[in-house]
Amino acid sequence: MSEAIAMTAPSIPAPGLWATLKEDLACVFERDPAARSTLEVLTTYPGVHAILTHRISHRLWRSGWRYAARFLSFAGRTLTNVDIHPGATIGRRFFIDHGACVVIGETAEVGNDVTLYHGVTLGGTSWNKGKRHPTLADGVVVGAGAKILGPISIGERVRVGANSVVVKDVPADRTVVGIPGRIVDTRIGRPTANGINLDHNLLPDPVAKSIACLIDRIETLEKELAEMRNEPPPPDHSGECKTCSAGDLCCESESMHEAMH
Repeated sequence: MSEAIAMTAPSIPAPGLWATLKEDLACVFERDPAARSTLEVLTTYPGVHAILTHRISHRLWRSGWRYAARFLSFAGRTLTNVDIHPGATIGRRFFIDHGACVVIGETAEVGNDVTLYHGVTLGGTSWNKGKRHPTLADGVVVGAGAKILGPISIGERVRVGANSVVVKDVPADRTVVGIPGRIVDTRIGRPTANGINLDHNLLPDPVAKSIACLIDRIETLEKELAEMRNEPPPPDHSGECKTCSAGDLCCESESMHEAMH
């Protein structure tokens, strides 16, 4: 019975081109506090110019007008320095901040409410035809200079740190950093009205945490060795930050500094 209902339920029609363009324009004001007016965004934002051009060239591509689509895409690239293949599938409310040196390949698929910063590449790792570019789910935020390569899947609400190189699938609600990209624990950012967490600067450092674990282990071994030799215990460094030497600038040690002072 439920299957019959699901089969007969009308599907929600996709918004038209004009409605999609209006959403692309409106999302700029939600994610960029520097945006002041519609006229300013329409005339001075290369990321907006790039997505507007792609919306039209993608329709030409799907209609079989391949050369016209590629030529319009080339013109948009010349104007904006953003290279989006007309065959790429991009969802609603897509935003490219600063819009410089972004590359999106032909078989890339981008969900709704995705944000890319400058220098991002959604590239392929094969010369074979077929699916060779990544798929980004809804709400993904990709930091400046990051590269996502190959036919991999990036889950919903994933944050990719700046200059990371991601070559493997990433589950939803994760943060990935480094070269190659490694999944790390996600910090809870400030909640937003649209559910998009743009605090991609708040990223844990897995290397520093590994070093901190090694330091803890060394201190434990030194204490055990001192007890075996009947020597005085080594100095206690429990009140010092073991993650880095940034002092008060380190967000990891903020609670420690508050306790000490």
